[in-house]
Amino acid sequence: MNQYQYNNNQPHQPTFKKGAIVEIRAGTGGDEAAIFAGDLFRMYTKFIEGNKDLDIKLGEELSSNKGDTGGFKEISFKVKGADAFPYLRYESGVHRVQRVPATEAKGRVHTSAATVAVLPIAEAVDVEVKPEDLRIDVFHSSGKGGQSVNTTDSAVRITHIPTGVVSSCQTERSQTQNKEKAMTVLKSRLLGLAVERQAQERADQRRTQIGSGDRSEKIRTYNFPQNRLTDHRIKKSWHKLDKIIDGQLEPVLQALIKAQDSDE
Repeated sequence: MNQYQYNNNQPHQPTFKKGAIVEIRAGTGGDEAAIFAGDLFRMYTKFIEGNKDLDIKLGEELSSNKGDTGGFKEISFKVKGADAFPYLRYESGVHRVQRVPATEAKGRVHTSAATVAVLPIAEAVDVEVKPEDLRIDVFHSSGKGGQSVNTTDSAVRITHIPTGVVSSCQTERSQTQNKEKAMTVLKSRLLGLAVERQAQERADQRRTQIGSGDRSEKIRTYNFPQNRLTDHRIKKSWHKLDKIIDGQLEPVLQALIKAQDSDE
């Protein structure tokens, strides 16, 4: 069982108990950065698949672009379960690796980097339409040539005043039925706007989390010659990098969660 449990009752943490989207991108370092991005993907995959104590499960791959000599230029995937975002959220940032690449003939240590962004999976967007935000106009339904097809004001046009989104319907003879259909279309259009806005916010959040991908912005260093992983945010090192990169990531994650909770 876990030695430390995160506090999921904190009211200021609305994104607890959610699935996550993990995005990994090669940063500075060329082919070696892409290979390292692939190593990070494998590390997270093995951690998720090997952990039976958490509500966490590997989801589908969303996109990927393989590197020229292995690994990935970029890869994003879903992680399901209530423990996904709480346990992985502190992985966001620049990860730096120091090692001798397989292509290095002189045995020199190279430094490269990859960026990781962990984002909470958004819940289904709820479209709330307030009556006071609507302007409803009725008019005569028109047939071909603009002629009125009936003498009653059965057609309906609904305007959502805050956004300016407009929906109208005149296919039914009943004003009530036309209003229902127009409202259905209006809500669908508002939902589309909300999803677009949510996607933009996610993109902005990702840019905030990962920085430029430069090695100097590192949150963590993977030093293979010394078999050491160091997280610079909590100034702690582990001398079992070979095991951590093979998926035994929980001691690192637990230390980060504990440090963050103590700060809050």
